[in-house]
Amino acid sequence: MKEIVVNDFFQKDYRYVLSEPEGKNFHPDFNPQLTPSEMLYLGVFGGKYMTDCSSEFPYSWFDKAKLSPNIKDVNLNYFKVDASLPLKHWVDKGWIFQDDPRGWFQWFCRYFIGRRIEHEDIRQIKRWRAIKRHVGAVKKNCGPLNLDCRKKQRQALLHWAYDSRLI
Repeated sequence: MKEIVVNDFFQKDYRYVLSEPEGKNFHPDFNPQLTPSEMLYLGVFGGKYMTDCSSEFPYSWFDKAKLSPNIKDVNLNYFKVDASLPLKHWVDKGWIFQDDPRGWFQWFCRYFIGRRIEHEDIRQIKRWRAIKRHVGAVKKNCGPLNLDCRKKQRQALLHWAYDSRLI
């Protein structure tokens, strides 16, 4: 088992252990269509999400990532729209867990590389599954592969590792 030590804007001397191999042994109810690397390459979160914590994750994830180190740039998003709410909104809703102060995507990145926290993993997987309702809305309201239809909803699905380019 490998221990990761995090020192970034949100966490100082935060430690966790990788107990599974990268990209393997996911919960049976969790089957994301995209990897964190693919999401960063496609363009998510206005490129701002991972700019101060890249040393925590595999270098290859950032090789072709669309990042904006200073400010969010929605033009880096795949659908060129803002589909994010401010972090404060997520905090106010009680959706932020102390181990992942950046939210779901941080949890997913850490889960993907092998960290497991059973109660938090179950909570986040339930949240991920609930987002799938947006897949149904896109299918109902858009023709197949019409990527100009419901761009904000499609971008939001990308933020949750659903490949909305395939709908």
